[in-house]
Amino acid sequence: MIAQIQGRLVEKNPTDVVIDCHGVGYFLNISLYTYSQLPQSESVVLFTQLLVREDAHILYGFTTKQERAVFNLLLSVSGVGASTARTMLSSLSPDQVRDAIVSEDIAVIQSVKGIGAKTAQRVVLDLKDKIIKLYGSETQSLGSSNTNKNEALSALETLGYARKIAEKACDSVLKIEPQASVEEIIKKAFKYL
Repeated sequence: MIAQIQGRLVEKNPTDVVIDCHGVGYFLNISLYTYSQLPQSESVVLFTQLLVREDAHILYGFTTKQERAVFNLLLSVSGVGASTARTMLSSLSPDQVRDAIVSEDIAVIQSVKGIGAKTAQRVVLDLKDKIIKLYGSETQSLGSSNTNKNEALSALETLGYARKIAEKACDSVLKIEPQASVEEIIKKAFKYL
């Protein structure tokens, strides 16, 4: 199996990239999350997952091992294929997917195009214990503060901040103080905005 590819980024599109590795151009499918993390045309390292089907060998690339792990966990759920897993990681960050599963937030998972109520419930049912086992207390604390984070995000959006910027600020606060109240998250998030 190909675990990672390091080389020069030759072509960058929202759904795929080509990486030149010693004269060989590797075509990798990527999520929008990975796309947003990549530089324009520098030397890059992508962690990969090779899926072998009867008619094709398809290589997926990820900027972090965590995103690749979440992708593989999603593939283990019945009814979730590679394109659905990639769509989920394009709509939500790996942390958001993990948090939604741990906190059993079906609405967040169902907000991804192509995922209905039954599939969202199956994702939570199949993966919650696996994610807690893999990531331990780190995810449990993120899951418990998820409601506070969502309320703080809503408040910051109401104040006119873009969701992505507000979310990064809230995440920065929660890394330092995982059990912060909604008010504390909002107050401390202003330092990062």
